[in-house]
Amino acid sequence: MFDPNGKTAFVTGAASGIGLGMTRAFANAGMRVMMADIEQEALVSAADGLRRQGATVETIVCDVSERSSVFSAAARTLDAFGRVHVVCNNAGVTSGGLMEECTESDWHWVIGVNFLGVLHGCQAFLPHIKRQKEGGHIVNTSSMAGLLGGMPAWGPYNSTKYAVVGLTEVLRQEGREGGFSASVLCPGGVNTRIFEAPRNRPERFGAQESIVADNIAAEDLKKGLDPDIVGRLVLEAIQANRQFIFTDPRFRAMVERRHEKMLADFEWAAQSQALVSERAPGSKPPG
Repeated sequence: MFDPNGKTAFVTGAASGIGLGMTRAFANAGMRVMMADIEQEALVSAADGLRRQGATVETIVCDVSERSSVFSAAARTLDAFGRVHVVCNNAGVTSGGLMEECTESDWHWVIGVNFLGVLHGCQAFLPHIKRQKEGGHIVNTSSMAGLLGGMPAWGPYNSTKYAVVGLTEVLRQEGREGGFSASVLCPGGVNTRIFEAPRNRPERFGAQESIVADNIAAEDLKKGLDPDIVGRLVLEAIQANRQFIFTDPRFRAMVERRHEKMLADFEWAAQSQALVSERAPGSKPPG
């Protein structure tokens, strides 16, 4: 089992929400944490509060959509702590609207943060984790939207969260040879400020034009799980080496229904005229 005491973690989106919850859980378990966030004032404030509680944390301003920014953050982490054992690619944003309404710049922003930000974190830190030969764990934040999807006006968000699930499943397999492991965090409702993400949108992505999907109101998130609980759950899951980290077990029924639909479509395909008439592998005539 992973012993967190004395180990080092790197967390993106660490100034608030789930990232801050993870940071607090890791620090309380005796870990040193490099806190990365795009919002400098909030980052400094959060770190100061943790230090007053005895935490060993450092900070770096980081735009995860910029590869060079993440690699600089990795170098800063190694300079500060010498080692890194847990990497949480957690920063995330949302932008929405009907498919024909979403602007290309909005797609680029959401992909840049939610997917490329995760990829950048993996590429920046994995060589160090492998070279250390001390083990390690990557946690990539997706969402239940990355397993269920299908919500109208959430195209950019859902697409990137699905991509994070797929990336993490590949990463976990690669870790069997590389001496590390990986988990994908799929939160349900958590009390975060993700609907306020456009406040930190870099200028190169242009102004926010698409609407943020309104079928889940920002007010609903305030009724969600406390991010500190999610942080403790993540640490527990790392120690148990779980592949998926779920914050709301009630979603199980929805996942099961989705897979039932998949199985039904496999059955339909097996009896389809196109496959049966050609005696394609796996096909089976009706009856």
